[in-house]
Amino acid sequence: MDPNQNRVHPHAVRKIRVLIVDDMPQVRQELRQLLPLLGAIEVVGEAGDGLEAVIQAQALRPAVVIMDLEMPALDGYEAARRIKARDPACLVIALTIHASQAERERALQAGMAEVVVKGAPLEELLQAIGAHQ
Repeated sequence: MDPNQNRVHPHAVRKIRVLIVDDMPQVRQELRQLLPLLGAIEVVGEAGDGLEAVIQAQALRPAVVIMDLEMPALDGYEAARRIKARDPACLVIALTIHASQAERERALQAGMAEVVVKGAPLEELLQAIGAHQ
């Protein structure tokens, strides 16, 4: 048996496992295509509502969840609370059109690390992911 077989190459880049959660399929598709092109990110799954996000997060164990705030079945605030309760190390980032101070505070109280406004430069989302890794 080769002793180097299970070693990670010293220059190998460790990818950040990301789950995308948004009720709009177009948003999920765009993020799924763009994020891996811009950094060491692996999109491991996606969900269309908060309830599905909680289930996917438990099954896939992503390092980061990018989550819309307003969705059917379970909103992003409650989904974030449930995800963080099961996996406190998971980074949850809100990606939303709602960027008022009240929504930001509510998102932070729910356990989200950052709030990024939809339509902001993609680098802002990448910075939010990278700042907490």
